[in-house]
Amino acid sequence: MESFVHLHRGKTPRRPHADLDGQKDDELGRGGFTGRTANLYRRNDPTAFRAAGPLRPLDVLGDQLKPSDATDAAGAPLLMFSNPDCQVLLSRRTEEMPFFARYIDGDLLSFVHKGSGLLETEFGPLRYREGDWVYIPKACSWRQIPDHTPDGPAESMWLMIQSTDDFRVPPAGSLGRHFPFDPSMIVVPEPAPIDDGVGPHTDGEYEVRLYHEGGPTSLYYRHHPLDVEGWRGDNFPFTFNIADYNVITSDSVHLPPTVHLFMQATGVYVMNFLPKPAESVPGTERTPWYHRNVDFDEIAFFHSGSLYGIPMPPGLISHAPQGVHHGAPEKARERARRKFDEYSRVDWSVIAVDTRRRLVPSAEILANDLGQH
Repeated sequence: MESFVHLHRGKTPRRPHADLDGQKDDELGRGGFTGRTANLYRRNDPTAFRAAGPLRPLDVLGDQLKPSDATDAAGAPLLMFSNPDCQVLLSRRTEEMPFFARYIDGDLLSFVHKGSGLLETEFGPLRYREGDWVYIPKACSWRQIPDHTPDGPAESMWLMIQSTDDFRVPPAGSLGRHFPFDPSMIVVPEPAPIDDGVGPHTDGEYEVRLYHEGGPTSLYYRHHPLDVEGWRGDNFPFTFNIADYNVITSDSVHLPPTVHLFMQATGVYVMNFLPKPAESVPGTERTPWYHRNVDFDEIAFFHSGSLYGIPMPPGLISHAPQGVHHGAPEKARERARRKFDEYSRVDWSVIAVDTRRRLVPSAEILANDLGQH
């Protein structure tokens, strides 16, 4: 049970996540770092293992995955991971949709890793750009029109999360409603009804494609689906750029991932790890401690940047199943200690998705695993 008193036995550092004196800091904590916690100080790197069986870390490069929407305008995103609470997908669309999409199993929250363009939605048009989060309410109709360059289609990549429950802003913490996510910074569409005559499909119809379990299903309309002249309420699409996210920092301890929460749904938590000042108190560990995600599966999507001079592969998708140790390799930790006075900032952008129930990787993910374990 939880206790105000935290015990310690054996050789332990004076303060958490600091002054390790050669020990390896391994956290065994419940509730995603917010419940009961034990820090185990080991002699050896707990990630130095060889896995055999389905519960093993997976690493894939997004640009090696081939969603059908990358080469076919009528194609769809690629399913990467799923559980009863959510699906995690990848889109690499470069051509405008010849149909309207409607995700009816849940809300859709997408991160724009590459590309820019226009979203036509029932609520009005929304521009999107690199670094945007794009939120589409459950069963809202929309269409993506990527920008083109003078040389042709621009490269595009979206990380997409469909949650069976509604996405919502996390409860305000002790810092108040604007930290780390200030909802007043979202971009909301203005109504722009469209009535441009006949549709592009057979018999002049417009296709609205419903994505759902056991689907898809197509609905065909004689009139344009985006004919909304006005709207009101608190259920609408929006974009939010990570440049407007307020990063919370500490000088004396590396903060847990829960500090960087952006949006959440039942069993699904989305976080932004973004550039920030590095911890400055000597002896403080600047890299996340080893842990085994006791209650959550974790997906990390590397958007850009570097960690103390070590480049992060853009578009790398890493999956750590619950119960299996993961964390930066010991060589990276030793380098961060050696370079403590050389680097004053963490220059990386990483999107994290934690799920309460175990994620099942798709066949495409398993086929493209880099095989590091």
